[in-house]
Amino acid sequence: MLHKLLGQFDTHIDTASAHCDIPCGIYDARIVTYYAVSALRQIDILLSLKDKGLSDTAFAMQVARNTAKKEEMAENCKHQTRIIWGDFMKPKNQEDMAKCHDAAHAIMLAGSAVKQDLHREDGEKLVAAANEFAKIFWASKGVKTKTVTTPYAPNVEVVEPDL
Repeated sequence: MLHKLLGQFDTHIDTASAHCDIPCGIYDARIVTYYAVSALRQIDILLSLKDKGLSDTAFAMQVARNTAKKEEMAENCKHQTRIIWGDFMKPKNQEDMAKCHDAAHAIMLAGSAVKQDLHREDGEKLVAAANEFAKIFWASKGVKTKTVTTPYAPNVEVVEPDL
């Protein structure tokens, strides 16, 4: 209602949303690893396009779509990390806090590298950083973890809660 009322005075008001400043208490590091793996998958698809024999137009369109998706997945990984790091993570001691900061910072750097270029190693670094962050996250909740291989391409190892 307030948005509608203010909209009468200003025709350009963006809607804001957050997860979740109430806080709802629903945080899960699997979303961070999901987006990291998705970004790596887009890198793999892009690197394989030259071997597909596509027309110039089809190739350009496919590159544009997959590049946009790669960058979106990398940014989503960074975004979800910022939410968990900023709203949830409250490590018990200084050593835990340093590990948490280092893991989140590694995701920020790797996510930016994934967005900037097309090197599989950058995607692998993003997945590794997401896995490290997941270990810290689950440990903070007292949940044991296990490493599993994704049952879909790119078939990489991810850290999951051992529920």
